[in-house]
Amino acid sequence: MTITIGNAPCSWGVEFANDPRNPTWQRVLDECKAAGYTGIELGPIGFMPEDPLELGDALSARGLTLIGGVVFRPFHDAEKWDDVVDAAKRTCRALVSHKAKHLVLIDSISPRRAPTAGRPNEAEQMDAAEWKGFCDRFRTIARMGSEEYGLTVSIHPHAAGFIDFEAETERLLAEIDPSILKLCLDTGHTHYAGFDPVAFMKRHRARLAYVHFKDIDPRVKADAVAKRTGFYDACAQGIFCNLGKGMTDFKAVRELLLSTGYEGWCTVEQDCDPAGPTSPVDDARENRAYLKSIGF
Repeated sequence: MTITIGNAPCSWGVEFANDPRNPTWQRVLDECKAAGYTGIELGPIGFMPEDPLELGDALSARGLTLIGGVVFRPFHDAEKWDDVVDAAKRTCRALVSHKAKHLVLIDSISPRRAPTAGRPNEAEQMDAAEWKGFCDRFRTIARMGSEEYGLTVSIHPHAAGFIDFEAETERLLAEIDPSILKLCLDTGHTHYAGFDPVAFMKRHRARLAYVHFKDIDPRVKADAVAKRTGFYDACAQGIFCNLGKGMTDFKAVRELLLSTGYEGWCTVEQDCDPAGPTSPVDDARENRAYLKSIGF
C-alpha cells in the first residue's frame, strides 16, 4: 500500500486565477518541488497554462505529477451555472491531458452562509426546490466528469458554502449515486464545521477517494466563530495552521487510511492569504517534514 503526499496552489494563497497578489505558477511549481513534494494540484483553472505542452514540459522538468483539480464555483447559484460548466469542462480537459485522476467539486462561498461558518445551528438552509436544483447541478458535473472524461469525481465540504456541515454533506452523499460521486474529505474544513474527520472518513470509507490534509488552530477558530469573521479574513489570521499544530489527529488519519487499504494521493492544502506574513515554501517544507515524522 502506497500513500503519496502532494501539495496545491492554495498553499501559496492561490484561490482565484485572476488575483493580482498570486505568485507566478512557475514559482509555485519550483517551490512545491523544493519543499519535497512530487505532485501538485492544478489550482483554479486559468492559473496554470491550459496549453498541455507548456504545462506538461514544466511539470516534467521538475519531476512533478499533476494530481487533480478543483472546481470551486457557486453551485448554489443557478444564475452562475454557465460559469460552473465552463470551469468544469476546462478543468476536465486539463486533467485528462496530463493523466490526472481527481476532479474535486466544491460549492464556493455564499454571502448567505459566510456569516455562519463554524455555526451549524445558525446556518441558513435551502428550501426544497433550491436544494433539488443544487443537487442536480452537482449530479450533472459529476456524471460529466466520471462518464465523459473518466475521472474520479468527489464532493468536498467547504466552510461558508452550502456543503459545509455534517448533515448537509450526508444528505448530498445520500442523494447522488456513489458510482459518479465520491468523497474528498478535508481534515481542516471538517473541524471548521464542527465534525470529526476521522469518524466521518471511517463511516464513509467505501466512498472516500481522496484526502486533503489541513490543520486548524482552535484558538483562531473560536475567535473567528465568535466574531463572525469572514472565511478569507480567517485565513489571513492563520486559522489554517501548519500540520500537527492544530486540531487534526494526523496519526489517527494515517492509521485509518493504512488499515483500510487506502492507496494514492493525499494532498496538503494550507489555505492562506497570498499576501500573508508567512512564507509558503517554509510552511510547505515544515508540513512535509511533519508528515514524514509520523510515517507519511
